[in-house]
Amino acid sequence: MLRVRCLRGGSRGAEAAHLIGAMLGRVLHGQVQRTFRSSSSAVAAQPVHAVQVDPVPEPVAQECPVCSYNEWDPLEEVIVGRAENAHVPPFTVEVKANTYEKHWPFYQKYGGQRFPADHLRKAVAEIEEMCNILRQEGVTVKRPEPIDWSVEYKTPDFTSSGMYAAMPRDILMVVGNEIIEAPMAWRARFFEYRAYRPMIKEYFRRGAKWTTAPKPTMADELYDQDYPIRTVEDRHKLAAQGKFVTTEHEPCFDAADFIRAGRDIFVQRSQVTNYMGIEWMRRHLAPDYNIHIISFKDPNPMHIDATFNIIGPGLVLSNPDRPCQQIDMFKKAGWTIVKPPTPLIPDDHPLWMSSKWLSMNVLMLDEKRVMVEANETTIQKMFEDLGIQTVKVNIRHANSLGGGFHCWTTDVRRRGTLQSYFH
Repeated sequence: MLRVRCLRGGSRGAEAAHLIGAMLGRVLHGQVQRTFRSSSSAVAAQPVHAVQVDPVPEPVAQECPVCSYNEWDPLEEVIVGRAENAHVPPFTVEVKANTYEKHWPFYQKYGGQRFPADHLRKAVAEIEEMCNILRQEGVTVKRPEPIDWSVEYKTPDFTSSGMYAAMPRDILMVVGNEIIEAPMAWRARFFEYRAYRPMIKEYFRRGAKWTTAPKPTMADELYDQDYPIRTVEDRHKLAAQGKFVTTEHEPCFDAADFIRAGRDIFVQRSQVTNYMGIEWMRRHLAPDYNIHIISFKDPNPMHIDATFNIIGPGLVLSNPDRPCQQIDMFKKAGWTIVKPPTPLIPDDHPLWMSSKWLSMNVLMLDEKRVMVEANETTIQKMFEDLGIQTVKVNIRHANSLGGGFHCWTTDVRRRGTLQSYFH
């Protein structure tokens, strides 16, 4: 039996492969000639045997490093964002539409600069402690690359500086074994994906699927430049009319406007996610997944997970201040709707990019464990009444940058299978 060892290594490897092929060809050719020189009678006298060929073994299938179908299966690996070098986004129309008037002076003063140094230092320390606690809970933690977000960049359509890589939930969505890079809608976040690329490439090399949604130009036509947003009443009226600062000029979406429950994924049209973006996702994930558009009584919709957070099979936290307008379809499906208590965060604590309802922006470690803000004792009690153990972590200063535990993370791998929970 002739055995051949595969050789690797550039042009030398190729030459060796050609040499081996030539040698093998000559050996086989000689064998064939000798066989056919035998007399016909000798051939007839010999029994015919099938040629035995050693089977080529299939490559050993390795477990994909990326696999997550919902928000509550046992968490094994997670990406946690970075607060280091976080910058306040320039005060452009899309940023103005997503922030409240009381914070506009802050953006006018600090836009394009770092967040206040002392506050940022505390946020960095809180997230480091959060990572330590996740590891203690048996979860593998990955982090994006540190990047200088102060660098100004220019495209044919706009000029901006960067923001941060603090909220991986906004930009990365895992569906099964696929990582989907969201296109985003803020100009300050156009190049945010660069902080995650080394990590995503490694997941890809190890077997994960990797999809980048169409990148918008973020030209002026993507935004309603005259969007009227002076008061909360304005915002309520516009949201009720289905009017947002982003137009339908081209697809855009943040991944955090989607939330997963197996074969069913729920999404809202928001200030950063338009219908074209939702339709792109629907077509991309069909027919294995169903995309459902839901809406809320929300004057400033941006990211669904502090309004409607699915925490278990048929179990959802629904913000009582922003009721879901399609809640009856969840009740008909037999889901349990839980209204979380009023947040306890003090009025004087700065929340430049979010609301107090980050209290419900929790991260499920599994169906019976949840990571929750250490200072939010009332929601801790709510979880305990539901039979869910609370893992308490203080990230108050990190909240100020625009997210809770769910926002600060993207679950890469949860131990579970694809199922239907919505009928």
